[in-house]
Amino acid sequence: MKAIIYKYFAAFLLCLITPVFGTGWGFFAHQQINKLSVFCLPPELFGFYKTHIDFITQHAVDPDKRRYLVKEEAVKHYIDIDFYERVLPFDTIPRSFMKAAEKYSKDTLFAYGVVPWNITWVLKDLTEAFKNKDEAKILKLSAEIGHYVGDAHVPLHTTSNYNGQFTQQHGIHGFLESRLPELFAVDYDFFVGKAAYIHNPLEAAWLAVEGSFACLDSVFYFEKSLQKSFKENERYSFEHKGQNLVKVYSSVYSKAFHQKLNGMVERRMQLAVLSVASFWYTAWVNGGQPDLGNFVTLKNLMPEKAPEMLPVNEQKMLGREE
Repeated sequence: MKAIIYKYFAAFLLCLITPVFGTGWGFFAHQQINKLSVFCLPPELFGFYKTHIDFITQHAVDPDKRRYLVKEEAVKHYIDIDFYERVLPFDTIPRSFMKAAEKYSKDTLFAYGVVPWNITWVLKDLTEAFKNKDEAKILKLSAEIGHYVGDAHVPLHTTSNYNGQFTQQHGIHGFLESRLPELFAVDYDFFVGKAAYIHNPLEAAWLAVEGSFACLDSVFYFEKSLQKSFKENERYSFEHKGQNLVKVYSSVYSKAFHQKLNGMVERRMQLAVLSVASFWYTAWVNGGQPDLGNFVTLKNLMPEKAPEMLPVNEQKMLGREE
């Protein structure tokens, strides 16, 4: 009888002790990027976005939630550049989606990710929302383009080895983009300047991807070298997240990795913050610079709760997991 009780107690513990290796920048970092971007806006936009900063912040993670329900969502978050390119500068894959599709086929592009192009597609929709003075869409699309621009600044969103699965570094995705910001972003300097008009949004999206890709060698090399210096039980620990006990990279190991990266995570987040604000500003300018002070309050324009905005449940992500 004791053996049976022990068996079920052990099974219960296994349900509680689950690894936490998040996706993308992680919910915390995505929300912080959107929130901080508001403070980079000029006065014409600041009042409106500041009024709705809670919405912009909370809904920064909607695209990741949608990945549990919509299979086609995943490819909008990354691009496996190493399928097309090996070194910088990128000179093989065309910047233009149509030219790239002519060279490789649309099926190929969607198989390996479309984040730089998706940013421009959402920008077009956001511009139209400004033209139509559609507050609900402006807020929804502002939150979501913030997510995609943030993803373009994530190194591991530019490689097929996105979670270290080919280099015995499984879990590095969430380590870099969730664990490190959660531990160290409180000390980052986010006084990054003011939003600027983007004359070539597609080129700006590609520059973000190139900058992320340039970081990959350091990310993989430093984490691999640290593995040799830490025992298994030193690399991981357990922390309470709500009612669950979750497996995380230890604070000591995280600090060592963060120091090795020498400010990389901070720089990528800083660039993401300024870039998000600049994409918002560009959409507003191209949308005719409507007077946002005339808009009614958010409570009268809250979009209906669509299925993709429901809380993440225990479902498996559709499409590629990260």
